[in-house]
Amino acid sequence: MSVKNLIIIGGGPAGLAAAKSAYDAGERDILILEREDKLGGILNQCIHNGFGLHTFKEELTGPEYAARYIDEVLERKIEYKLGTTVLSIDKNKRVTCANEQDGLLVYEAKAIILACGCRERPRGAINIAGCRAAGIFSAGTAQKLINIDGYMPGKEVVILGSGDIGLIMARRMTFQGAKVKAVVELMPYSSGLNRNIVQCLNDFDIPLMFSHTVVDIKGKGRVSSVVIAAVDDKLNPIKGTEQEIKCDTLLLSVGLLPENELSKMADVALSPITGGAIVDDDMMTEADGIFACGNVLHVHDLVDFVSEESEWAGRRAAAYIKGEKVNGEKVGIDAKDGVRYVVPQFVNKDGDELLKLKMRVGNVYKDVKLCVVCDGEEVYARKCRIVTPGEMETINLNEKQTRALKNCKQAVVCLKAVK
Repeated sequence: MSVKNLIIIGGGPAGLAAAKSAYDAGERDILILEREDKLGGILNQCIHNGFGLHTFKEELTGPEYAARYIDEVLERKIEYKLGTTVLSIDKNKRVTCANEQDGLLVYEAKAIILACGCRERPRGAINIAGCRAAGIFSAGTAQKLINIDGYMPGKEVVILGSGDIGLIMARRMTFQGAKVKAVVELMPYSSGLNRNIVQCLNDFDIPLMFSHTVVDIKGKGRVSSVVIAAVDDKLNPIKGTEQEIKCDTLLLSVGLLPENELSKMADVALSPITGGAIVDDDMMTEADGIFACGNVLHVHDLVDFVSEESEWAGRRAAAYIKGEKVNGEKVGIDAKDGVRYVVPQFVNKDGDELLKLKMRVGNVYKDVKLCVVCDGEEVYARKCRIVTPGEMETINLNEKQTRALKNCKQAVVCLKAVK
């Protein structure tokens, strides 16, 4: 059994950023465990641009963005193991993993950062009726087939779900010569960024059908068509609205789920809303010394925000190892009145850093105030012309507002109508 000060599980954008910042904070005994054969995570298959505008002030592709952080890790000579699958972790911070070269490995860590990313929700989770023919892919799988493996999934495509990956794949399939017949969205709004709707659908005259879903898949051997229908306000299909669309491919872009199987093994408390860990403002979970950041914590819309959050987690993990972080009294933060969730869920009263809160709303709201209320008193308010579930909102509290939150008994993040 080997001993490591800091083990980071995941070598994608979150893990790389956390490793870099932990090193810069003075921690040298760091090990990154990555199950793929190269660092960079999902960014390696995201060959479109739009990354890095916040972090590097320039527009990069996914591989270019990943390369910036990989270079930082290599320059610092941070240790990493590729092709290494983590089999388990426990609340005592014991990590068991395996790879072809070393076989079974067991480490004891002083701190662990979970940077495992997220996975796509599969067909089985959404209960679509119909055949089990070939031609049904998750959007991310189709992206890998085209961008990494060089295979074309199909020529006539329907996409279910308007998440960012689905929107981007509508454009990518079009570039490759396929005909995207429609993007079908169950909700009356998109779960993706507005810029992706404009650049990936509107620019190519691809129809986006809100309040519709797929109710049947037809085909023998290969998908030959799908049947879609409008849904009512309870999201149930409306009889008589069915229409059949001929296609050979159905892509599913129906949501992402934080990859938290390892978290459960270590008795890390998970949020029923985000699917990720419950954390304090240091990104530490309720399991002492285990931190979480990036999409394993909550699904982000921009990788720049993943990097920012993960760099903070790396610095705080380094401080924990040095004994600078003490778990004292905390203030809980609730999400109410239109706000679906807020991260972090707890704030340390003895911390001296300005607070930054990340949150998402549960519907489309216009002309509202995004507020932080402490013991009934409004300490922060920002007018918003529109807020949508597809775009994560950030609340930056100043020194006075941070102090008010840390000195209260209960804080609430909510929406209020603009009068």
